[in-house]
Amino acid sequence: MQPGYHSPQPQQINNNMTMSIVAVFLFWPLAIPAIINASKVNPALQRGDYAGAQAAAAESRKWSKWALIVGIAWYVITLVCCLLGGLAGIMGSDTSTSSY
Repeated sequence: MQPGYHSPQPQQINNNMTMSIVAVFLFWPLAIPAIINASKVNPALQRGDYAGAQAAAAESRKWSKWALIVGIAWYVITLVCCLLGGLAGIMGSDTSTSSY
């Protein structure tokens, strides 16, 4: 190696592990493949398989986004149904007294 020559630094690829872990709390069935793919990124980089690392990162990102979308939609739908059910219960309650 010549003096002053530096070997190129390996390219850093975001493995999306943080987003995958957050997705577990929102919709775990889709977050599992996200975590599996996120865990493949760093070993692929260590082997020098940049294409494989990028593909695993893209898959992790895709599954994480789907888990986040489905999870947030599920929580919103549940909240709306609970609120509407509560309002229906309040509005539909009979406040008149009945005489026997």
